[in-house]
Amino acid sequence: MGQRFNGHGLVVGGAAVLLLAGVALGIGSCTTARSASPKASTAKMAVDTYAGVETCRECHAKSFASIGETKMGRILIGHPGIQGEESKGCETCHGPSKQHVTTGGKIVGGLITFTKSSSTSIADRNQVCLTCHTKGARVFWEGSSHEASDVACTNCHTVMKDVSRRDQLAKGTVIDTCNTCHLREVAKQLRNTHMPLREGKMTCTSCHNPHGTVTPALLKENSLNDTCYTCHTEKRGPFLWEHPPVLESCSNCHDPHGSNHEKMLKLAKPRLCQQCHNEQRIHPSTPYGRGNETLTGASTKFVMGRSCSNCHPTIHGSNHPSGAGFIR
Repeated sequence: MGQRFNGHGLVVGGAAVLLLAGVALGIGSCTTARSASPKASTAKMAVDTYAGVETCRECHAKSFASIGETKMGRILIGHPGIQGEESKGCETCHGPSKQHVTTGGKIVGGLITFTKSSSTSIADRNQVCLTCHTKGARVFWEGSSHEASDVACTNCHTVMKDVSRRDQLAKGTVIDTCNTCHLREVAKQLRNTHMPLREGKMTCTSCHNPHGTVTPALLKENSLNDTCYTCHTEKRGPFLWEHPPVLESCSNCHDPHGSNHEKMLKLAKPRLCQQCHNEQRIHPSTPYGRGNETLTGASTKFVMGRSCSNCHPTIHGSNHPSGAGFIR
């Protein structure tokens, strides 16, 4: 009962079912073995590849002494209650170091290093930092001008020693750190008129976000004018009479990093004004030159201090009913 014969007189049915069940059990056991084996080997690899903080301390005692004074060192090494990836101490940033230890330091063994001559790519080095520093000012790091120029986080910051008072900078101050690359802009701070960076009233990061923005020149605000308006609010307006070059950009007349002329002007007056106002028939546009006395009634040689703003002081804009010429 429950059996049937095929054409060759062989019994099929129950035996076939038993055979299929055996094959299924075999496949299931193989699948379980395949899925369990990598986990076991990964756990074993994790134990074998990480050497531990104390092992690093045996050879790198000097580095431990310096990093212990930094904020990062106190978090990664000196904090007893830290958990997760940060609990690996040095290996949180440098990666597993077991091979490096077993060879007596002769083989780097895949360690992530951060020196200028490092074989680790800048992208891989930065990714270590961005694993934790993902929010705030670093949201637009990818695609920024610094990221596109292969600037490493360790070009501006240092973790191993305490150099600056804030932000783990590689130099003592922000302006000294920026001076590593932006020599021309920092040199302008030595000119006659400049932003008060040397006096410590502001820094480069008051206007720029070095970690990336969606605006040109890594400006923190939406435009250059909006950046200037954060301090110079009286120039914002709106005005009844507006000066077009002022609306376009403050940098049409001013150099925001410093100048040898008053108020950080790019040129001395009246030459600055004459870049645009150079062909006016009824106006003395050439002070101390031959004036058009017939039309103006006065010689231009009496323009005091060669300054157009003697008569046009509200040059950024005017709300006076007769202020079309930005006059007093």
